[in-house]
Amino acid sequence: MLKRKEVLEKFRVQPGEKFRVTDHDPAWDGNDNVPKLERKELAEKILTQDVSALAEAQQLLYADNSWSLLVIFQALDAAGKDGTIRHVMSGVNPQGVQVFSFKQPTPEELDHTFLWRCMTRLPERGRIGIFNRSYYEEVLVAKVHPELIAAQRIPGADPESKRFWLERYDDINSFEKHLVRNGTAIVKFFLNVSQIEQHQRFLERASDPQKYWKFSPGDLKESEHWDDYLAAYEECLSATSTKWAPWYVIPADRKWVTRALVAVILTETIKRLDLKWPQVTDRQKREIAAAKKLLEKER
Repeated sequence: MLKRKEVLEKFRVQPGEKFRVTDHDPAWDGNDNVPKLERKELAEKILTQDVSALAEAQQLLYADNSWSLLVIFQALDAAGKDGTIRHVMSGVNPQGVQVFSFKQPTPEELDHTFLWRCMTRLPERGRIGIFNRSYYEEVLVAKVHPELIAAQRIPGADPESKRFWLERYDDINSFEKHLVRNGTAIVKFFLNVSQIEQHQRFLERASDPQKYWKFSPGDLKESEHWDDYLAAYEECLSATSTKWAPWYVIPADRKWVTRALVAVILTETIKRLDLKWPQVTDRQKREIAAAKKLLEKER
């Protein structure tokens, strides 16, 4: 596996870079010169270490109470978003994490701007907020299915024009810059699954009665638009991976790789916030010392 700093550089989409899906191997699983079993064991060890480190980092985030962290997961169906969130966040205090999934917009949400429903779910200071899909659906799904824009009743909107999408990217970049300026760090993950692996996971869901609930014929129908979705992702990530809110393209064909990489990146992101434990004043120290004496006496 790569060193921690190398992970951030290898999988980050650099600002201004033209992102191409073909430049990123969804089946990447480390150094081929190392036996696969050893690589998998190392990845699992890293995940265990970073789950613990992330729990400690989340405590510090809460105690410092100046920053919040917004984590966005985007992917094609069956890429493993739910499982990644569940495994990576398994050690974190549930009171410090909020997970929201965004489905088809409601009539109330359609009466507001495309950013509104996500604005109402942003994490408070000291907390981690996870978006399982997000406002990026409005430049991904909506771009593949531009007919959805009509339901938003935007005056003069023309989803067939390039300008419409450029303005949406600009809105997103400005919104994210506003969040970062005001204490919400942002990290965005695109879980990059291959079409072969996606179909294999669909087949597993359709073959296992305990996984039927995960399978939707609509997912299979959406996979018919595979090339359109990849084109939408390429344009979106190229336009919205910024210095203040970077995108990371995570190989998703090997779940053990996906989870280890996400854990490393999240932990390193929080470390870079330079958080500090609250300072204890001399008066507080005296009060603590007096309370300690009282407790010892009562014991």
